[in-house]
Amino acid sequence: MKICVGLSGGVDSSVAALLLKQQGYDVFAMFMQNWHDTEGTLHGDCEWEEDRFVAEMVARKIGIPFYFIDLSHEYRQRVVDYMFDEYARGRTPNPDVLCNREIKFDAFLNAARRLGADFVATGHYCRKDAFTATDGRTVYRILAGEDSGKDQSYFLCQLTQEQLAQALFPIGDLDKAEVRRLAAGADLPSADKKDSQGICFVGKVDLPVFLQQKLASVEGDVVEVFDAWYADNPQYQRKREILDSLTVDGCPARMVTDYTGDNDVRRSVHGVPEHERGCDRARSVYDLDKVRALSDEDLKALAAPLAYDLEFETEVYRSGKKHLKKTRWKPHPYGVIVGRHEGAQFYTIGQRKGLGVGGHAHPLFVIGTDIVRNRVYVGEGHTHKGLSSSCVRIAPEDIHWIREDLRMELGQIRRYRVRVRYRQPLQDALLILRSSGLYILFDDPQRGVSAGQFAVWYDRDEMIGSGVL
Repeated sequence: MKICVGLSGGVDSSVAALLLKQQGYDVFAMFMQNWHDTEGTLHGDCEWEEDRFVAEMVARKIGIPFYFIDLSHEYRQRVVDYMFDEYARGRTPNPDVLCNREIKFDAFLNAARRLGADFVATGHYCRKDAFTATDGRTVYRILAGEDSGKDQSYFLCQLTQEQLAQALFPIGDLDKAEVRRLAAGADLPSADKKDSQGICFVGKVDLPVFLQQKLASVEGDVVEVFDAWYADNPQYQRKREILDSLTVDGCPARMVTDYTGDNDVRRSVHGVPEHERGCDRARSVYDLDKVRALSDEDLKALAAPLAYDLEFETEVYRSGKKHLKKTRWKPHPYGVIVGRHEGAQFYTIGQRKGLGVGGHAHPLFVIGTDIVRNRVYVGEGHTHKGLSSSCVRIAPEDIHWIREDLRMELGQIRRYRVRVRYRQPLQDALLILRSSGLYILFDDPQRGVSAGQFAVWYDRDEMIGSGVL
């Protein structure tokens, strides 16, 4: 069996190659270059050249053939252009998920096949297994990595059964410390190399500068939204009424995410005996019969982003000893213009840095953007109502089942654990499939959810499916 290892120059893929070689497989390494431009990157010029140099040294040390392939054209067309388009629409894409689906396990996999490979192996911290279905088909499963602090299954959430059939993840049963130990024991050049950060194959970037390669900077207003807006807004109040009508105990539903501090870290509970049912709670906080009775319109209302419709008027006043006429914004009960920005498309919900607005007792967070009006809406404090969402929707065409044999039927409700970003602790939720889409109703409100992110659902430690919000 011939295996191609996607060797990046990092310690994880290096140890993946080492283990496969030690297990007696016919292994070769291939390094892919996916990016040429350096504008907006924070690590200087030609970082990929250093990675290639290390990867080649690792291959030489292990004693396997080394190949180089330039996939920058495919990467720009299928990942970067998608990313630019999503940001232009005011959405928050995840290019790393797309890189795995479109590049590593498609363009790269095809190149490896041309060199005779039967499988492609990567250094992802996740596991794969398979079983034979009743109809004789082989069904492949993606499982979370044993190291819950490094589990990278999220990034593989868009893979198909066909792609999984030819994928290997040799380090999924190891933790990071053991990977480092194995690399050091084999004297690999990547043993002490720091983990890469930022966009897959681009590196760590100054996102606004990077996006300005294709998206123009246009100044607009930063608007702070006061708590009074939520008390009087019909859309927010309708969300509250619907959620309150669904609770098991008849108590008001929680609509604001608990905040326990910037340094709070909650671990995934996969593999912990008392949570083998897959969720923290034996049942949802919502009554299933009440949820089942919801109309599509009610579900759409729950999942719709809040539309901030503040309008500001100016007034003329006299200032100074000479009573010069000046113009200012009239006070508004629901908000205030607190600053200026360089383009709403450069901001994402939950963002804290880069606003350039001071004078507040608590930090400001982005709670919404309006691309048409070029506005950025912000709220003060970690528990601001605009940061929390209880329900999200995935359009029918964006629903992806890794386990195609577990597809939901229309009208069906299932209980899964869900995350909407990498490293987020898994969250208890109900999945509700309707003709208008898949709705995810979380037991606890979620913080900083943005359109364009990938929601991924798990049964215990198995990843079942995913979709774009």
